[in-house]
Formats: sequence, C-alpha cells, structure tokens
Amino acid sequence: MIRMPSSVPSIPEKVAGETVSSDQQAYLDGFFTGLKNRGVSFANAEPEAGPQPKRKAKIIPEEKMKRELHPFDAFPILRKRAKGNEAPEKEDVFRFKWNGLFWLGPLHEGYMCRLRMPGGTVSSSQMRELASITDDIAWGYLQITTRNNFQLRVVKPRDTPELIRRLQDCGLTSRGAGADNLRNFTASPTAGFDPHELIDVMPHIKDLAHYIVNNQEFYDLPRKFNVSMDGGGLCKVAEDTNDIGLRAIQLSEPVEGHPLHGKVKAGVYFKILLGGVTGHQEFAEDCGVICRPEDATEVIAALTRTYIRNGNRSNRGKSRLIYLLKEWGVDKFLAEAEEIFGEPLLRLPEDDVLINVVDKPEVPHAHLGLHPQKQAGMNWLGVYVPVGLLQSEEARVFADVSERFGNGEMRLTIYQNIIIPNIPDDQVEAAKAALAKSGLRCEASLIRGGVAACTGNRYCKFASSDTKGHALEVVDYLERRIILDQPINIHVTGCPHSCAQHYIGDIGLLACKVKVEDQDEPVEGYHIFVGGGFGTNQKTLGRQLFKSVPAGDDLNRKMHTLLVSYMKHRLKKESFISFTTRHDIGALETLVLSEEEVAA
Repeated sequence: MIRMPSSVPSIPEKVAGETVSSDQQAYLDGFFTGLKNRGVSFANAEPEAGPQPKRKAKIIPEEKMKRELHPFDAFPILRKRAKGNEAPEKEDVFRFKWNGLFWLGPLHEGYMCRLRMPGGTVSSSQMRELASITDDIAWGYLQITTRNNFQLRVVKPRDTPELIRRLQDCGLTSRGAGADNLRNFTASPTAGFDPHELIDVMPHIKDLAHYIVNNQEFYDLPRKFNVSMDGGGLCKVAEDTNDIGLRAIQLSEPVEGHPLHGKVKAGVYFKILLGGVTGHQEFAEDCGVICRPEDATEVIAALTRTYIRNGNRSNRGKSRLIYLLKEWGVDKFLAEAEEIFGEPLLRLPEDDVLINVVDKPEVPHAHLGLHPQKQAGMNWLGVYVPVGLLQSEEARVFADVSERFGNGEMRLTIYQNIIIPNIPDDQVEAAKAALAKSGLRCEASLIRGGVAACTGNRYCKFASSDTKGHALEVVDYLERRIILDQPINIHVTGCPHSCAQHYIGDIGLLACKVKVEDQDEPVEGYHIFVGGGFGTNQKTLGRQLFKSVPAGDDLNRKMHTLLVSYMKHRLKKESFISFTTRHDIGALETLVLSEEEVAA
C-alpha cells in the first residue's frame, strides 16, 4: 500500500536537467489535480515495508583465520619458522594446533605437542621412540593426559618438523589433536581382555579414527569435540563427559508389539549420550537412541556432521554441542542427523524393558594392580604413574616389561596410569619385580589410586597453581594420617577449563588465587568441591564446599578433616559420593568445621 497525503506538489521547472515545456506543465498539473480530487497525493509517499536483508553473521577471529588459510596449509609456515627457531605469530599459534602444537609462551619458548592415540593404545616400539624423542628434543618426560593420551613438553620451534616426522615414522600422529577438531577418542582401557565387558570397543574406536583421518570435513568444527566408547568392563572411561558418548548395553529380543520388534535382535548395542562438557557443568544425557556396533562410525559421523553444519560459529563461548542441543532441542537435532545418516535412528527410551541389567563386581581402581583377563591364564597389570609424569627411562622400562612378559602392548588410562596386558600367570611376579626394580609399583592406596591432575602452572599459562605438585603433597599428607576402606577420586585442575574435570571427582580441587593476611601478593589455593561422579556412579556434578583455601598446610588439613568427617558420620561402609550427596552443603560444612575445632 502507498500512503498519499492530500497536498498537491508544485510542478518542477526542470526534470533530469531538461526544461519542462508549457504543454508538459499543463499535463502534470491536470494529473496531480485529478489525484487530489480522489484524495491521494505522491507527497511523502512511503512504500510498504518488504522483506529486510539478512544481517551477516559475525565472523569471529578464529573463523576468519580458518577461511583465510586452512590450518593444515600452514605447515610451510611452521617449517619456515623452524629454520629461524622463531616463535609463532598470533595467527600461527591458532593454526599450528591442527598439528597438535600448543605454544607455551610466555611461560616457555617452546611447544607442547599432544598426540592422537585412539583408545590410548601404544606399542613397545612406539614407547621407546617417544622416550628417545623426549630426550632428544623435549624435556625428558612424557605426560599422560586424562584422555588416554600423551603430551610432550617443551619442544623448540626449530625441532617441530623433526618431531612430526619422527611421530609419523613410528606410526603415531599429532594431526588434529588441538583446536577445532575431534580430539583423541577415548575407550575402555581394558577393552578386549576385560572378563566383564559386553563388547570389545577397540576395533570400533580405531575404525572411527581411520574414518575421521580420511575426511577433511572433520577438521573444521565450530569448536573442540570429544567422543568416547565404554564397553561395560571394570575400567571406567567417563563416556558421559563427552560431546558424544557410547555406552554398551545388553538387549533382550523385542516381543511383538514393541516398537523395535522386527528391527533389532537380542544382543549388544550402544546407547548414545549427547552434550557432555563438564567444564560447562553438563553431563552427556541419554538421547533415546541406540545403534548397532557395526553402525557406530557412521552414526557418530552423522551426529558430528549435524554439529559441524549448524553449530554456533559466532560465539566461542556458546559453540559446543550442548548449546546447539539447547537451542534446537534433541528431537530436531536427531531429525537432522537422520537426514545425513540416510535412515531412521533406532529409538529406545532410557529405562526400556529390553535393557538387561548386567551385574559386575565393584573393583576399586581397577586400572591399578593385578587382574585376571577373560583369556584363560592371562592377566593385566595396572601400574601407578604419579599424576601421569613418566620419565623417559621409565618409559623404556614399560616397553621392556611389556615385551618380556606380555605381547608388547600397553594402554593408557584416564587416571594417567598405564596398563600392561597379556601377562601369563607364571610371569606376573617377575613382571612386578622388573617394574619395582625401577621404582614403578602396581599397588596404590585407595586415596592415591584415584588422583588425577592437569598440567598446572609449571607449563600451562591458564593454570593458577602447581596442580601436580599440590596433588602429590595432599596425598602424601593424607596417607600418613588416615586409612580408607572405600576408594575416592581426587581431581585437581588448574583453571575453569577443567582439563582434570574437578566436577566429577569425589573431591574436586579448582585452582585459584587467595589473598592472605601479611602478604602483598595472592598465594596459590583451591576451591573444594565434593560429590561428583561419572558413569554408573553419576549422581550429580560436584558442589562447592569450601572457597579459596590456600595450598599447603591449610589445604592439607582441610582435606584431612573432610575425610575424617566422612569416616565418622557415614552409614556403615557408605561410599564418599553417597555420603556427600545425602547431605546439603551447609550440613557438610558444619561437620568438617566441627572436626577442625576438635583437632585444634
């Protein structure tokens, strides 16, 4: 519609630079007079509002850098800077993460290199080469991460091409290990030899890794992405803390009338969990979908592609999968994934009658100590590595022992320890003796065996404290003063990124700076969380119990009185997570403070 005010406009003397003749003026005057008599005019005419052009999405710096030059195409720049032993430019810092290289400045003039080791598997020959690499061009030790993985520190710029070449030569890679990529795929560390597992997930995790490596599409995600598979065995893998988690379940044959009758048979399937990111205080939740093990790779690929094509690329803080799920809802997300997958996904509610409850023993810290395998006469040996720091000579010992007494294979755990499988019954004691000769032990207390710590501020610019050092100090202090009969997990993390996942520990410590009297500068300290768990022990995320406790004596005493309160006020042999979750925070604080008064 056009709005026409009633006034008649004056006739212009010129139009487009040409003089208007008397005949033309007369015609226009009559035309406008006629419009006036009909009650309309062109003066101040306003067109009806039509469709407005779409605003262009904001391009954030990270997305702009990827569009200007794909990070894998930055490898020549890496080589050029290596020749001059030069630190990376700002854009290079981001792009070089595609090759698993993280610049450590300003703490150190070098890189941390993170590997990709699907399922945490490593051979004896690979372990020896990693030990040699870290001796030759890094700082003489390996770090075991909380994702069944290795990191090397500190690598000078000049050594980065040699590092990448030597990794590839021994069958390892760092490709896609950082930034906006699918990170290392975690899996049950005892897969294939656990007598209580429902399925060996290792072939499936390796198939997924091979699929991803050969598809360029999976190297440009809105943000980092984690995938994990749990086969149902004794060793947990925290699959519900991942963007996509697969959990093995046992199904009965569907009876007539059940929605899946004629579509599935009795057997093992994977339940699919979506949206985990504990740093954002979110567990992955059952989305009501299952998949056949043989379809796992394609289903994960379809779910990931849905995220790649629709995830938030204009706000890094809202770019993880959980935020797309919250925006769309699970049903819309699954419908999009089905379009990509090419057929309907199998729907199964969380508590469906088809799901069989499979009992298995509760083995405290099954990633440590001696355990029988499902292969008759064979055993796995879980070896304690203090907060995941493995010296190069210790790495060589592991390689030797795995070859002499096993089959040369090792597995890394999310608790930063190493498992040596396939040790015959008559070789177990000899294997333990060989490890002990080098100071490596297979037993740890119910406190020490469940400790995990991130890198800390010795090597990470984001961390507020020396997490690994403080974790060991706390454990040493507690072991001298208290003996537990139930296992606990202590997760020590240096910043809100939560690499050590403080929210899922029985006790979680989050580093902070603490202002204390008589000191000008803040000191290192921690917020203390309690009651976290994961997997079958998941009840809730950890809740903050104490704030800003200085590291050292204050933290050690607080941790001790917390455990004393637990032992004194629990019900029979109640677990720590059950004890803490049945009390509100105020009640727990009162119990601990009362113990502190008694101790004082």
